[in-house]
Amino acid sequence: MRHAFDADFAVPAGYLNTPSIGVPPSAVADAVAEAVRRWREGEDTPPSFDGAVAVSRRSFAALAGVPEQRVAIGASVSQAVSSVAAGLPDGARVLVAEAEFTSVSFPFAAQAHRGITVRQVPLAALPSSVDGHDLVAVSVAQSVDGALVDLAALRAAAEHAGAAVLLDVTQAAGWLPLALDWADWVVGAAYKWLLSPRGAAWLAVHPRALDSAVPVAANWYAGEDPWQSTYGLPLRLADGARRFDLSPAWLAFTGAAVALPYLASLDADAVQAHCTGLADGLRAELGLEPQGSAIVSLEAEGAAQRLAEHGVVASVRAGKARLGFHIYNTWNDVDRVLDALR
Repeated sequence: MRHAFDADFAVPAGYLNTPSIGVPPSAVADAVAEAVRRWREGEDTPPSFDGAVAVSRRSFAALAGVPEQRVAIGASVSQAVSSVAAGLPDGARVLVAEAEFTSVSFPFAAQAHRGITVRQVPLAALPSSVDGHDLVAVSVAQSVDGALVDLAALRAAAEHAGAAVLLDVTQAAGWLPLALDWADWVVGAAYKWLLSPRGAAWLAVHPRALDSAVPVAANWYAGEDPWQSTYGLPLRLADGARRFDLSPAWLAFTGAAVALPYLASLDADAVQAHCTGLADGLRAELGLEPQGSAIVSLEAEGAAQRLAEHGVVASVRAGKARLGFHIYNTWNDVDRVLDALR
């Protein structure tokens, strides 16, 4: 058991796979276990989970730096992005980063039958390539290697070009302080750095973008009063961002309602310093330049196998070993990686 940032974690030594699956604080796992018990014993009704949804919505807003009333709930990044893609006009031009996670790019590529085109450029060239595009869709921290998009430059370029911006914070929210109220859409999933069960996601919608997306998964929970929207026409969705709500996955949101407020309560700068300090400390020991990201991608020959042999839990992306340092990691984890690679 590790104690970090006022929470207990049953995370094993050498666990550096948060970019794939985050390990929850004990309080989060306990809340989900209790929810399973209540489910098993028939103690809940559907409205029992509305409170958890509301808490997670409010806490995601705090972590992403957006107003709470802009946040819709969902199940995955691709599901949320699909509403944005469906709302693009025929022939729209979308700009993404090379090697972007496909949950961000595929929903737009799937609209090719309407003449929508998706152009890929290197991440560093994204801000300088905005002109001529209607929308830019990019992960704040790239899944493949943790590289960070230049948010200030992207914002300035998008405003100059009149292009909309969609940001995926799945690999950033939880360790990187964010203030994204300027973006048209901000989407994030729960099960990595937000330390929650898979099945919860959020989509923040700027007021100017409300009518630029289509609630392709329109359902009763997206009604102005969900419990009065369960039967019959006409269509009656909420006026604001909640029109994009998906009926919640109860156990996922039960965990998120504990994990997200905990993360939002922490000193964001201290969390960032801890995570990037470990990551850049490892990079320095390996002779690599600092990146300012909690994610490290290593190209050393046989790295993934050597890491596994030394008890390091990591993943392989684009042929490289990918490591992630979160609040429960320590310098002992760094030393374990160095022992494996040396």
